[in-house]
Amino acid sequence: MSLTRIPSLIAAEIGATPQQVTAAIELLDGGATVPFVARYRKEVTGGLDDSQLRRLEERLGYLRELEARRAAIAESITGQGKMTDDLARAIAGAATKAELEDIYLPYKPKRRTKAMIAREAGLQGLLDAILADRAADPVALASGFLSEGFPDAKSALEGARDILAEGLAEDAGLLGRLRDHMRKVGKLSAKVVPGKEAAGTKFADYFAHSEDFSRVPSHRALAMFRGRNEEVLTLDLDVDADSPRGESPAERACGAAVGAGGNGPGDRWLREAAAWAWRVKIRTSLTLDLMAELREAAEAEAIRVFARNLKDLLLAAPAGGKATMGLDPGIRTGVKVAVVDATGKLVATDTIYPFQPKLDVKGAQMTLARLIGAHGVKLIAIGNGTASRETEKLVADLLALLPAGAEKPVKVVVSEAGASVYSASELAAREFPDLDVSLRGAVSIARRLQDPLAELVKIEPKAIGVGQYQHDVDQHRLAKVLDAVVEDAVNAVGVDLNTASAPLLARVSGVGPGLAEAIVAHRDQNGPFATRKDLLKVPRLGPKAFEQAAGFLRIRDGAEPLDASSVHPEAYDVARKIVAACGRDIRSLMGDGAALKRLNPADFVDDRFGLPTVKDILAELEKPGRDPRPSFRTATFSEGVNEITDLKPGMVLEGTVTNVAAFGAFVDIGVHQDGLVHVSQLSDSFVKDPHAVVKAGDVVRVRVVEVDVPRKRIGLSMKSDGGASARDQSRERGPAPGKPARGPMQAGPQGGGNAFAEALKGKFGR
Repeated sequence: MSLTRIPSLIAAEIGATPQQVTAAIELLDGGATVPFVARYRKEVTGGLDDSQLRRLEERLGYLRELEARRAAIAESITGQGKMTDDLARAIAGAATKAELEDIYLPYKPKRRTKAMIAREAGLQGLLDAILADRAADPVALASGFLSEGFPDAKSALEGARDILAEGLAEDAGLLGRLRDHMRKVGKLSAKVVPGKEAAGTKFADYFAHSEDFSRVPSHRALAMFRGRNEEVLTLDLDVDADSPRGESPAERACGAAVGAGGNGPGDRWLREAAAWAWRVKIRTSLTLDLMAELREAAEAEAIRVFARNLKDLLLAAPAGGKATMGLDPGIRTGVKVAVVDATGKLVATDTIYPFQPKLDVKGAQMTLARLIGAHGVKLIAIGNGTASRETEKLVADLLALLPAGAEKPVKVVVSEAGASVYSASELAAREFPDLDVSLRGAVSIARRLQDPLAELVKIEPKAIGVGQYQHDVDQHRLAKVLDAVVEDAVNAVGVDLNTASAPLLARVSGVGPGLAEAIVAHRDQNGPFATRKDLLKVPRLGPKAFEQAAGFLRIRDGAEPLDASSVHPEAYDVARKIVAACGRDIRSLMGDGAALKRLNPADFVDDRFGLPTVKDILAELEKPGRDPRPSFRTATFSEGVNEITDLKPGMVLEGTVTNVAAFGAFVDIGVHQDGLVHVSQLSDSFVKDPHAVVKAGDVVRVRVVEVDVPRKRIGLSMKSDGGASARDQSRERGPAPGKPARGPMQAGPQGGGNAFAEALKGKFGR
């Protein structure tokens, strides 16, 4: 392989042509971002989308590392004077890093080994003699190779065996065949460490577990690896366990590698030595390799699932610009209250103590009522942590007491994952230097209901918490993938240049943290940007950054109507030709789908912009500045169902999907512990990928199938039979992943009324 073959390899993997891949590589190497290339360079890449470009980017990095390693290995072997034509061809043909390292093993500098010591004592000659004359007795041959370090035939034959074993362990072809065999027939087994049964109950599913290595799903693999890391489980890869000693396929393969197929004394010795090499040296080494391979694949899948869930959460429906109250629930320390206006500006804060030890319910409700009336609160966002349901009930009771003529805010339970991280961050300290850390969390909770994307970009993606085993995977790789997800989400939605925070601007294509701060500073000093071109007045923001960023930044009601759209400034001339063809003013034409549909896109193609760009411009003119996110919707919790102990099999409840994994979907039904809809219970028909049925944020109706209070597990079903078949399903879960993020949820019916209601009437009037 060579660098010139990389485009062909990637093209086959992503369903593209080598020419498309080559064009994309040139753009990315030139500093273009994936969102920019996907949106504004369709003609150049032949329409590669963002998912294809992300896979291309990842594979390009791997293959370039592979080529660098290939060159280093070839240089090392050549420097040793051991390069041959066959070896050079093998190195050039290796398709993976593992294959390359297998080839390099015999030439890799290593510590002094038993085989080296045996060779120095001349025992290579003994091994050669056994290989040359299979009819001779190896013990008799050994008598001619005794030395001070190997004084008898037994020790001499052991030295020869060490040389043979090292040779087999460095035979790239044999190692490849044995790896394939182990993948095919191996069984991953887990056992509990004696005495750890009580401490490791969350791993009870794996106390005596065995399954085909080739079929271990990522979530079970990571659960078992975590169990081993916590010293609760031991793991092993069982291979040919039922074969007699010396007769397993792997042992026979090792014997065949040295040509030990006869019945002479030499053949028998060679077979025994090869079998010993397998049991003692090769099997252990390959087991470690395959365990690492399994872990890498499991981590890759876990990261992929986390990325998909994060994307769904970031692109969740925004409640919009409405005055919002954020409540960060707490018991002893009180419920922190923050009110933000329609733009997200903080206008009021307070702390209420409706729970023990103060139990000031009426005082808490009076405070909330006062803030709702004073600031015209339309939404109440309640964090989903400790005391969430109790706080929600407090609010529900308050809303039930409000006068009939008063407009009642909508209460919504939202994820508070990462709110504490934001509260203690340098960013929050700069934004609210005089505000208590705990109150900052309430501000974040309110804002993330208004616009989840704009608020969640302020938090490190890993802290948002919609992945399983996220602390067990490669943190660098996880961060890189999640950052890409955030970048794609922000640029898919677009950013208001005159209102966006620095953290949101930093995620725009071509901007980054430094330029984002410069943009905000320029805005603060000079006022709102009148046009996109004014960005070029920002210090250090040059033509390249402008090219990458401009199309994703919006200016509402500016001097240039197209600045409010996703049409890139470089294509404004094309847009104006389209407007001229309609004989209309651009402001009146934007949004007129009927007029635009009468046009032929091909009429506007020129040397710079092809049909894909023209079609994109027409679509944008038809629906300028459209938000790709869904409409806001909430779920309704069932009254009286607040704890896992309130659940009974057969209950039908509404909830919100919080997390989607390979084995099913987690659903928040309002009891502080998400229930699991196993993949087999998601639909009446077969489901291969749960993401094809549900995604994070979806509102669904489920039936309770099983409640395991001690282990905090809830089994749910979305099947029309109510999950009757679920009782016969073996549950495929590892240890509880912790509380995943919740989507927005609205509480259930409100009612009641008492004398306290009269005290509230004055706050709102009739």
